[in-house]
Amino acid sequence: VQLQASGGGLVQAGGSLRLSCTASGRTGSSYSMGWFRQAPGKEREFVARIARNSGSTYYANSVKGRFTISGDNAKNTVYLQMNTLKPEDTAVYYCALSHSPLVGEDRSAYRYWGQGTQVTVSS
Repeated sequence: VQLQASGGGLVQAGGSLRLSCTASGRTGSSYSMGWFRQAPGKEREFVARIARNSGSTYYANSVKGRFTISGDNAKNTVYLQMNTLKPEDTAVYYCALSHSPLVGEDRSAYRYWGQGTQVTVSS
């Protein structure tokens, strides 16, 4: 399984960005995809997750109401729409895939990881 993330960039506070992550290879049809982020000097933290089949979503409290995760099953692609961005959202964003049906914030439940895309929010 390979994950390709894209869509990062530089944006002013209050602005928006949309990240994409496309999965390829032997993904199977039942999996969840999540987004994590890692700021300099900090641990990688959970952002959001979507289950492919049910479409159920789950968000970190820090992004709830500002970020929206969605998926296009035909394209094996998930999106992270990020609105009302804040400087503290600055980080490298990683997408990840898990075949665990009840995956949440636990990084160890995600076996496959993308290469990361930089998001920088200026104040």
